[in-house]
Amino acid sequence: MKLVKQLFNFYLNSSIHVALSVFSLTWITLIEHKAVYDNQVLRFVFFASIVGYNFVKYFGLAKLHHRSLVFPKAIRRLKAIEIFSFFCFILMCYYAFQLEKNTLICIAVFGAITFLYAIPFLPKHLFLDKQQNLRSIGGLKIYLIALVWAGVTVFLPLINQHYTIDFNVILTGIQRYIFIIVLMMPFEIRDLQYDSLKLSTIPQKIGVKQTKTIGVLLLIVFFFIEFFKYEIAALNTIMLLVITVITGFFLVFSKVEQQPYYSAFWVEAVPILWLVLMLLNT
Repeated sequence: MKLVKQLFNFYLNSSIHVALSVFSLTWITLIEHKAVYDNQVLRFVFFASIVGYNFVKYFGLAKLHHRSLVFPKAIRRLKAIEIFSFFCFILMCYYAFQLEKNTLICIAVFGAITFLYAIPFLPKHLFLDKQQNLRSIGGLKIYLIALVWAGVTVFLPLINQHYTIDFNVILTGIQRYIFIIVLMMPFEIRDLQYDSLKLSTIPQKIGVKQTKTIGVLLLIVFFFIEFFKYEIAALNTIMLLVITVITGFFLVFSKVEQQPYYSAFWVEAVPILWLVLMLLNT
């Protein structure tokens, strides 16, 4: 049982779970827009998500290696994640070379945002925290992540297939952006007890109750945008409603003192559930 728990924690801590969520949303885009299944893009997105998330989460921890005598178990876990991330990086590069030129340009843009999100680069007078990166600028975090997720999961797979970025695709991008913002709200509520006040997260600025209210309103907008598209598939709309309700449920019942896996596993699993529903009905 202890081994199973360790493997499960590695699954979460190494960002495999979040990568499956990004992978799922990318595949959902292909299904929704009746595009061809694209193995190269999907595998690239999966491995790039692991590399990107682990880079952002653990970049600041790498310099703690010299303290291994104080935290031996933590450092061993970090080392395992670094080795795993290295192999994912190799696979990411392999699949990147199989993508179209325009796709690579798109990847470079989102990769740069991810890089700047973690690396100190701005003048000191702009910082709200010691990190001196985009992540430390008050109120920016959730919108940057939503932008990258929407770009990678909506536009990237379609650009790789030379799909026309029409009105429907733009609406899907807006929907995805809203969905990711709401999906991150339970995380921001959970992190109220850890985040510096200088980060100016949504719950810090307006409180937990108002955050939930705004989240529910955004979910309503997320759902009804579907009716502005050229073609409305009844089955897809029903599944979208199911996902909207489930996401709203997780948001409404989220709290500061959450169970360990509430956000990290269950909330993050909503896109995976969405994909499973889509595949069962195609």
